[in-house]
Amino acid sequence: MSYVFIFIREHLVSITPSDLLKSHTALVIFKMEKPKFSLSALTSTRGALHMAQIVMCVVTFVVSCVWGHPGHTYWIYCMVVWGLCPIISLVITIVEMFLIHKLILVFCMDWDDFTTGMAMMASLCTFSCTVMFANFYICRKCIWGWMVTILSAVCCALYCVETFRDKCDATRSATYVAVLPGFIKILEAFIACIILISLIGYVGKPALLWCIVAYVIPLPLTLLTIITNILTKLKKCLPIDRFTMLFLVISVLLYITAAILWPTYSFKGNPRPKDCPGNSCIWSIQFVVTFMTYVNLGLYVTDLVFTCCGICGFRRS
Repeated sequence: MSYVFIFIREHLVSITPSDLLKSHTALVIFKMEKPKFSLSALTSTRGALHMAQIVMCVVTFVVSCVWGHPGHTYWIYCMVVWGLCPIISLVITIVEMFLIHKLILVFCMDWDDFTTGMAMMASLCTFSCTVMFANFYICRKCIWGWMVTILSAVCCALYCVETFRDKCDATRSATYVAVLPGFIKILEAFIACIILISLIGYVGKPALLWCIVAYVIPLPLTLLTIITNILTKLKKCLPIDRFTMLFLVISVLLYITAAILWPTYSFKGNPRPKDCPGNSCIWSIQFVVTFMTYVNLGLYVTDLVFTCCGICGFRRS
């Protein structure tokens, strides 16, 4: 066992590296401020944005509930988004209010990077909800549909403002989610979710069932990569960077098969109907899946190429 020799009051003392590490950790804990209440988390511009986000998402959720329960997949997705986003904003506000993020910063994750990533994800999700409601539930006489769409657009605008402020703030750190590699990973996961909630017309078609498998497998791999890069301590225990290239190759190959099989077996002998409204036409929804498949394939290919070349902040292991 190796030893480190130090002088304490003119006496030579030997300690092991593990003891030195323990003493350093204890010193960090000792020097840190204890969690205490900070009103600035509510009175600052950031706090005001969080409060506005919570209120608007809750109002949007309630108005959509009062309007009715269509039971459509897109409606359920929107309700989940409007339910989760204010909860995340509330948790972030409480953590920052009691300065718990200082402890999290030392022992767990980069808090600034995490909160910026959550704002980006909320912006994407609320934007998708706004587009979905505008497409599926708006008509000339649908007052509730118009109300929900406008409220959802306001929610999206609030999260976009927070994302823009965080990205422009030079004092905030950006280690993974808030920079290009993490942002592409978020886009990949987000588009995969949109594809999964849009799947339709696959019953009795083995080729399309394989496409569902191809859409499902890359999603947990992408989420695992995001989580391990956010949680710094977990990343040291699980060296996920070693397998990033393998995950990307698998995802690209799966999406290539889906990009070939889904449009082939969805539109073969199935031309677009003459009467095909966007809110109730199976053909249109299948086209959305096809379009999103090619978008996500492009993202995964870009991710793979940048990772192989080690450019734009992408790390090659």
